[in-house]
Amino acid sequence: MTHRLVLATRNTHKVTELRAILAETGLDVELVGADAYPEIPDVKETGVTFAENALLKARALADATGLPAVADDSGLCVDVLGGAPGIFSARWAGRHGDDAANLALLLAQLGDIEDPHRAAHFACAAAFALPGGPERVAEGRLRGTLRHAPTGTGGFGYDPILQPDGDTRTCAELTPDEKNAISHRGKAFRALAAEIPGLLGG
Repeated sequence: MTHRLVLATRNTHKVTELRAILAETGLDVELVGADAYPEIPDVKETGVTFAENALLKARALADATGLPAVADDSGLCVDVLGGAPGIFSARWAGRHGDDAANLALLLAQLGDIEDPHRAAHFACAAAFALPGGPERVAEGRLRGTLRHAPTGTGGFGYDPILQPDGDTRTCAELTPDEKNAISHRGKAFRALAAEIPGLLGG
């Protein structure tokens, strides 16, 4: 039996990415974005950790739709900034989802920081919730170094400036399959996917 899972995002890039990741795990689900339920308002991310925000979104969407829901909260954590932007990654420059402004501000803030001190990681918390039922969270990280200027046209967010450890390219220069294989989101959702069949009762 194919279950419908609602993904708590209206970001089409994330929906596409997660369909690919979950298909690779063999999970028999139909994944739809929150756009399929336009009447449901976006959930305010009032948590102070990625895990709290992911659970808030998954729980709210599951309760509103009566369907199992998955959500993630993710961001870029820069060592020299004490883990910032962190949970504020998507609105670092003040307006939610303005990738170009977020990138420009972060690069300006790190302008005088030399390569040995530009370590950072992408972090992701992936959450699953059943309406009024069990919840699970899994987390993943992708460590790397921040470039001084954006490179590559793939991906989204801060992908053009993070060069994963062990590679010479940024995340935005990787193919979707290459990125999914190593990404923070891929790691978190593969771990979560392993638990979903049991939670769905099949």
